[in-house]
Amino acid sequence: MEPVMDKAALQEFLEREFPQVAGEFTIESVAPMALSVRLNTQEKHLRPGGTVSGPTMFALADVAIYLAVLAMIGPKALAVTTNCSIDFMRKPAAGRDLICEARLLKLGRVLAVGDALIRSEGQEGAVARAGLTYSIPPK
Repeated sequence: MEPVMDKAALQEFLEREFPQVAGEFTIESVAPMALSVRLNTQEKHLRPGGTVSGPTMFALADVAIYLAVLAMIGPKALAVTTNCSIDFMRKPAAGRDLICEARLLKLGRVLAVGDALIRSEGQEGAVARAGLTYSIPPK
């Protein structure tokens, strides 16, 4: 199954439907059941100690899986997160963007299950891993 929305369509959707995060996320690539999203790290994303905050990493994982779902089913703004589990594994590098590789493990009529792996640009090893479930609105 091929994506029904490409990188440009997803970026335009994100900026139109969620203007409050405009400029924060850049879609790097889109593939069947997978995509990559960059968090353009800003001062507001940092916590004391010069590292990216946990809520910011959660947001990146959530946005990545959301966009992976939309890439496959089309622009359905009302798809919502129903579950998330996140493991923070190491401190992100200060002043570096975060990149999330998202893949859908299951895409059904009602639910989508995905896995998100977050890396700090230029740093070995993942900084966080999340598993998310999304509810897909009925047609």
